Amino acid sequence: MREFMTGNHAVAHAVKLCRTPLIAAYPITPQTPIYEKLSEWESSGLLQGIMMRTESEHSAMASCIAASLTGVRTFTATSSQGLALMHEMLHFAAGCRAPIVMANVNRLLAAPWGFWADQLDSLSQRDTGWIQFYCENGQEALDSVIQAYKIAEQVFLPVMICLEAFFVSHFMEPVEIPAQEEVDRFLPPLNLPHRFDIEKPGFLVPVVSSDLYRKYRQMMQRAMDSVKTVAAQVDDEFKTTFGRSYGIIEPILVEDAEVLLVTAGSMTSTARMAIQTLREKGYPVGLLKIRLFRPFPVEALQQTITGKKKIVVIDRNCSIGSGGIFCQELRAALIHSPDPPFVYNYLAGIGGTDVTPDTIGKIALDAIRRVDPADESIWWVDV
Repeated sequence: MREFMTGNHAVAHAVKLCRTPLIAAYPITPQTPIYEKLSEWESSGLLQGIMMRTESEHSAMASCIAASLTGVRTFTATSSQGLALMHEMLHFAAGCRAPIVMANVNRLLAAPWGFWADQLDSLSQRDTGWIQFYCENGQEALDSVIQAYKIAEQVFLPVMICLEAFFVSHFMEPVEIPAQEEVDRFLPPLNLPHRFDIEKPGFLVPVVSSDLYRKYRQMMQRAMDSVKTVAAQVDDEFKTTFGRSYGIIEPILVEDAEVLLVTAGSMTSTARMAIQTLREKGYPVGLLKIRLFRPFPVEALQQTITGKKKIVVIDRNCSIGSGGIFCQELRAALIHSPDPPFVYNYLAGIGGTDVTPDTIGKIALDAIRRVDPADESIWWVDV
């Protein structure tokens, strides 16, 4: 069934289709419509679960952890300052190996104050042990939530589904909603082996020795390393069942490209249009979309980028004192390449500023003209 809806409502549909029994809710713009739709379904009886209204985002994540460890699916959503307030509990969720799924609607962090798209809120949580996916549109957001539960429940790590404020969260488009029966076949009931069991009382989160702590971290790292394979397998299964797939990265017109643009999130749709125009003008420009950010898909990126001379990473984020975060990660992934390319970092769309096909075209042409490497990020402003 296809419906015209926003990205936020697409996420809500996915949560309902996954038969999520516990949804911990604390509203924050621009994520609130996810909760509003789920609350509407709860009051009408369409949502077969409980909406827990909490007093803060910190409490919402604490509630998800507790509920998840009883062996049920949980969901929450947040943005910006709300995600920042959750920071402590994000570490607990990953450390407790709780397969929670959360939607984060990417919004700029204060100060100054604002409500627009910027990926720094989720990217600043990249070391908490959460799997992270970045979605291009509402359809991908819906499908990624469903995939996220299947991934999380195999590797026992939480998953963050990231969609940008307004460009995805409030933008309306046709979205294919899977049938409940198909989702039920794709996503079996949760069977959490380390769930609380009153017949076998235990103690969670004890104080441990240094050696034991290190072992726990190593187990988490191994689990995170396995995500690249598991995510690809789940995506293949999803394609078999629903006819759509995304990969952990997506190369577009890469084979003969001499310059390769790299994007994540909604900017990718704009870049798809830009490279078609550039190709028509005779410029050999390709595009690489990064969907999975944690774990970073190092091997897949290395294979795709081999032989390219210029990489242009367009970041809608900035780590102050360093630069664009996707670019940092990509440069680290390519450091041992036999013939490493020039990697240019353009900061565009920071704070939700508009990035048009013409903007991306100008960035590509600027990179084509450059003959020297550039370590510093380039703050791009259309003139």
